[in-house]
Amino acid sequence: MALRTLARGMGTFFKTCEHPQSRWSKCPHTYVIRFRNASGRQTEESGFATQDKAIDRLTEIYRAKREKPWGQSKAERNRKYGAMNFGAYAEEWKAGQRSLAPASLRHLESLLEHHLYPAFHSRRMATFDHKVVDTSCPSAIRSPP
Repeated sequence: MALRTLARGMGTFFKTCEHPQSRWSKCPHTYVIRFRNASGRQTEESGFATQDKAIDRLTEIYRAKREKPWGQSKAERNRKYGAMNFGAYAEEWKAGQRSLAPASLRHLESLLEHHLYPAFHSRRMATFDHKVVDTSCPSAIRSPP
C-alpha cells in the first residue's frame, strides 16, 4: 500500500492495490482517503475515482474542521461523555488503548487506583476543568516545581 501525505493535519490519500505510486493515474482501482474526524478518531472513506476527487474531499473536510468553532467540539464531547463519571470513562478509555505493555498497564492502574480514583472516581466528566484537577490532585498530575 503506497501512501502520500498532504499538508499537515489534512489527511492522506492512497490506493490499497499493489501498483506503484507512479502507475496510480493509469490504475483502475479507487482512491481511499484517511483523516482525523472532528472527535479526533482516524477515519477512512473510499471510492474516489481520481486523485483530484480524493484531494477535493480531503480539502472539504479540512476546511469544515478549521471553520468549526472550538466550543462546538467541546459541546459534542460533553454531550457524549458529560453524564459519565470519571471511573467509567477511565475504564472505557483504558479498554480502547492498544498494545499497552504489562509494565505500562501496571503503572496506569496504580496511578488510577492510588491517585486519580480517590479524587475523581464519582465526578461527572462535564464538571472537569483545569482548576478542578489542580486543586483536587496536584501530586498525581503535576511534578513539583
